[in-house]
Amino acid sequence: MGAVTEQSPNDDIEIPSFPIAVMMAAATADSFIKRRYALAEAKRVSNLLGNENKSNITYIANNFNWKIKPVKDPAVSLTYDFTLHYTDFLKNATVFHDKKWKLVNRRMLKGEVYLTKSEAARLLEEDVRRYIEGKLDIKVGSLPEAVMNRINRLKQLFIEKRGEIQLEELPKEVIVNAYPPCIKELYDTITSGRNVSHIGRFALTSFLINIGMTTKNVVNLFSSLSDFNERLTRYQVEHIAGERGSRTKYIPPRCDTLRTHGVCHSMDDICRRVRHPLAYYRRKLRAIRRKAPVERIEKLRA
Repeated sequence: MGAVTEQSPNDDIEIPSFPIAVMMAAATADSFIKRRYALAEAKRVSNLLGNENKSNITYIANNFNWKIKPVKDPAVSLTYDFTLHYTDFLKNATVFHDKKWKLVNRRMLKGEVYLTKSEAARLLEEDVRRYIEGKLDIKVGSLPEAVMNRINRLKQLFIEKRGEIQLEELPKEVIVNAYPPCIKELYDTITSGRNVSHIGRFALTSFLINIGMTTKNVVNLFSSLSDFNERLTRYQVEHIAGERGSRTKYIPPRCDTLRTHGVCHSMDDICRRVRHPLAYYRRKLRAIRRKAPVERIEKLRA
């Protein structure tokens, strides 16, 4: 489920293959399978666009209502191929984590961001992914038995594959019930296969590392994401854990920093008495331990 194969030389096979694949993916009624398929198709389109000329890329971008223009200045065209209005750029680039996609790091003139052809293809990948996800958001009716057998086989293969990447049981010293609301929301978002912001990933990873979760378990946590890259994720987690580079073990951002970046949600009474997620965790743990004996007594009485 990681990639879609290259285009078939037989048009009689290639042309109907997409709607059939969409139907089968939608019929699984599994959100992870659908997201994974949409991402794979989008990446395939992105790779194909790398070999297209500027006019074809412009035509496709216009289908998504992009304000895009080929660069005409001969000197500038040695480095860049297109200009794109910053609103269209931000619509897709905000999900990327590499610093080169930050607007402050881009060459921009009069609201137009300069792009290479490969960068335009990467941005288009996001619109294609959303377009296909929209196509998959349908309820499929009854299908012939032969087709359903294939769909059920697809679901079974997914279950077998998913079993390999399931998060291992959390270490006993990590108490999920003691997570701060912001961390719990990030945790639930990731485990449900949805993406979070760069600072959200950093906050969650550094928090889990500092409360005792192993790097292996943290890496496995992110495996539910549709764009999961084990090698890259492991490198990033090990860097945060101080196992690479400067050997500095990072701690989560302070509460005021998380509020500034919109990560802080649903504050409770403990939140109002602490300034750091780790302080919340320690305070909540003490409360849980104090309450535990009472709960055990109540169970014995019952």
